[in-house]
Amino acid sequence: MLRQILKTNSTYQRTAFLARYFSSDKNGPKTINNADIPIVDFEDPEYLPLPQYPEKVNEPLEKRKQRLLYQSRKRGMLENDLLLSTFAARYLKDFTATQTEQYDKLINGVTNDWNIYYWATNVRETPEEYNNEIMDMLKKHTMNENKESRVRQPNL
Repeated sequence: MLRQILKTNSTYQRTAFLARYFSSDKNGPKTINNADIPIVDFEDPEYLPLPQYPEKVNEPLEKRKQRLLYQSRKRGMLENDLLLSTFAARYLKDFTATQTEQYDKLINGVTNDWNIYYWATNVRETPEEYNNEIMDMLKKHTMNENKESRVRQPNL
């Protein structure tokens, strides 16, 4: 979505720039001024503004589990799709309300999907707010001690 906004914005600004460049003033200099084109760069590359997922208040437990099963399968990156979909297929049905809430906060919290992957694979240390029973289960699931084939998502 950010790319679309930037693309739309820069297309508009490029059009305005080109209109000025090819205007009726043929005697002016023909140098391209890149100052008119915005540069999107963050001071801290570790920080990217991520939207807050709206919390579902008073959602029935079974409906919440169905939503989490779907969201575990549709992450946007294959690595997490495979890890989380197999994890949800195996454990989600037996989660208590508290465990379900922890899993919901993990996959829908204000975090990057790559962070979830790095935490689950022990590449990076898990932050205290996500270091709980569910994350321990996910880390154990990720180790795949039984050497199960996880090259595709489980059937629904």
